[in-house]
Amino acid sequence: MAEFKIVTDSLSDLPESYLKEHDVECMVLTCLIDGVEYNKDNKIGDKEFYDKIRAGALPTTSQINPAQAKETFEKIYKDYTRILYIGGSSGISGTVQSGNNAAREFEEEHPECKVIVVDSLCASLGVGLLVDFAVKLRDEGKNIEEAARELENLKGNIGHLFTVDDLFHLCRGGRVSKSAAVVGSVVGIKPLLHVDDEGKLVNIGKCRGRKKSLTSLVDMMEQRIGTYKEVDQKVFISHSDCLEDAKFVANEVHERFGFETQLINYIGPVIGSHTGVGTVALFFLTDKR
Repeated sequence: MAEFKIVTDSLSDLPESYLKEHDVECMVLTCLIDGVEYNKDNKIGDKEFYDKIRAGALPTTSQINPAQAKETFEKIYKDYTRILYIGGSSGISGTVQSGNNAAREFEEEHPECKVIVVDSLCASLGVGLLVDFAVKLRDEGKNIEEAARELENLKGNIGHLFTVDDLFHLCRGGRVSKSAAVVGSVVGIKPLLHVDDEGKLVNIGKCRGRKKSLTSLVDMMEQRIGTYKEVDQKVFISHSDCLEDAKFVANEVHERFGFETQLINYIGPVIGSHTGVGTVALFFLTDKR
């Protein structure tokens, strides 16, 4: 058995199949849509979630609280005394702080246990990439302190690039004005975003046309990738119910660099609530974000 248990949260957007195969525990944030609460006991499918957004729903999400995080640690305690929690960015959700609070209380009650919390400063499959590296370190036999140290050193080198398709969803969420959404949609403006060094989702530009926005992700990857262009690259892509566009970006990455995309998956409700339908996000190793 491994020396420690890896825990993440649903900001990581890792599929159930990955979590099960690699023995990773995932804490699920709550999503509220049209008065219905979805959580670990009442999950909503990705397709259903985006269909509700298409129908005009404006979901809200709430972070995991310390009691929920502590409950997860208690469950794991039956088999492990070492827990490594890799949380979604503190710049997007307070869940990782809840994990910190729960960890300190848990350790006080169980002095023989150790819980290390890594604030990934990442979002979506950017968190997933960091979890994937944690799995590799665990499987190589690293102890929890060694793994946490390497993850802290690596997290700033995970590039995040997003393009958003639905300006009206951004408008409904108060992120752009109605006039900007109308004009932008008419002329085909597509925002470009990334996650900065503070772990916040920020606008970094815009372009005209869907295809141009998708190829711009790869253009910006080329500008940022630096020395990682010469190594075996890890590439993950997430999408908000636009699989063919995600595959298009994966093909562009392969054509440009020769890198294979190891994982394509849905953007989950936490990020999807902010971005709406049609978002594509590209994650990779980079010299700087």
